[in-house]
Amino acid sequence: MEEILDLNFRRARRRVVEMGREGDPEVMLTSSAKVFMSVIKDNLDQLTPMAISHFGGIVLNKILQLFDRYVDILIKALPNTEDDSLVDSKEHLNFRAETDSQQLALIGAAYSVSDELLPVAVSQFFNLQSEKEGPGGGVNLEYKDWKRHLGHSLDRLRDHFCRQYVLNFVYSREGEARLDARMYLQGKGDDLFWDPEALPSYPFQALFGRLQQLASVAGDVLLGKEKVQKILLSRLTETVVMWLSDEQEFWEVFENDTVQLQPSGLQQLILDMRFIVEIAVCGRYSTRTIHQLVSAIIMHAIRAFSAKGIDPQSALPEDEWFVDTAKAAISKLVQGTSGSDMSDEHDEHIILHDDDDEDEEEESDSEESTDSIPSLDESSCDSFASAVAGEIESPVYFTDPDESDQQP
Repeated sequence: MEEILDLNFRRARRRVVEMGREGDPEVMLTSSAKVFMSVIKDNLDQLTPMAISHFGGIVLNKILQLFDRYVDILIKALPNTEDDSLVDSKEHLNFRAETDSQQLALIGAAYSVSDELLPVAVSQFFNLQSEKEGPGGGVNLEYKDWKRHLGHSLDRLRDHFCRQYVLNFVYSREGEARLDARMYLQGKGDDLFWDPEALPSYPFQALFGRLQQLASVAGDVLLGKEKVQKILLSRLTETVVMWLSDEQEFWEVFENDTVQLQPSGLQQLILDMRFIVEIAVCGRYSTRTIHQLVSAIIMHAIRAFSAKGIDPQSALPEDEWFVDTAKAAISKLVQGTSGSDMSDEHDEHIILHDDDDEDEEEESDSEESTDSIPSLDESSCDSFASAVAGEIESPVYFTDPDESDQQP
C-alpha cells in the first residue's frame, strides 16, 4: 500500500512540474491554484479510509512536498530568479510573471492554497483519521505541524519576491534616484534643522512611490486579502532596511579616510530612516523588525560620523524634529504641495487599504515597541486618508529646487 501511495504521489509531482513547463502561460498566471488543487484532489480521491487510517501522516507529508514543488515553480516564474536548484535545471518554465500584477497574482494564489484550499481539501481526511485515533490522539499536533510547514514554504516565496523587488529598486536606478551612501556626502554643509522645506533624499521619495504603486496594484489583485497585502508591504519595508543594515559597501563610504563628513549628512540619513518608519506606521503595516532595524541603522550612522569628529549632541536636533519633518514630507508627497515639480513617471500614489480585522501579522503590533521611535497618532495620517479617498490624481516627487531640471 505504501508503495502505491509513493507511486501516485510521484506521478502527482510530475504533473505539478509539467504544469509549469508545459502549461498554458495565461492559465498559470491566473489559475495556478486551481491547477495545483486539481492534482491534490485527484490523489486524495484515490485514498480509502483504511489507507488514510494507516498512512495519514505519510499522505500529509507527500502533500507538503507537492506544495513545496509548487512554490518552487512560482519562485522560478518571478523575474531575476537564477537558482536552478528550485526546479530541475534542465526544465524550462513556459511562463514568467513580468508585471507587478502578475507577480502578486502568483503570490495570492499560493496564499489561497496554503490558507484556504489545502486545509479544506484535507479536512475530510483528518476527520476520518481522527475517528480511528479517538480522543487525545496526535492528529491535531500533526496537523498543526503540517500547517506550520506550509507557512514556511509560503515564506520562501514571499521573501524571494521581496528580495528581488528591493534589489531591483536599489540597483536599477541611476543618478539621484540610486540608493548610494555618497548622497550623504554631497550636502552644502547647512543644517537641515534650519530648512523649512527639508525632505527625505530622492531615493526614499522614490521608494515611497514604489510602495504606493505596489499597494495600489495589490488592492486590486489581492482584493479581500488585506492581511496578505500588509504582510507583503511590511516585509518589503523590512527588506529595504535589512539591506541598508547589512550592505558593507554602503557603510565603507563613511569609513573611508579620505572622506570628509558633515553634520547635514548625518541629519539627512536619520531623516530618511524616520521617513521609512512613518510610511509603515501610516500604512498600518509597521513591525517590530522595522523599528529595531531603523534604530540600529541610526546608531551605526551616529558612530560612523562620530568617528570623523561629528558631535551628535550638537549636530542633531531633537527626535521630535525628525518625526515631524517625516510626517510633513509624507503629507507633501501625497498632496503635491512642494515648490518642485520633479516626478518619476513610473511611480504612482499609494492607496493604503485599511482593514479592521484583528488577525494581524504577529509582528505588526510594534508602533510602540521602541521608545526611541515615537508612534504616530491618527490625526497625523490625514494626508493618507485623502489618498485613500482618491483625491490625489498624479504623483509628485521633490528634490532640491536647484536640481529640478534633472531627471532620474
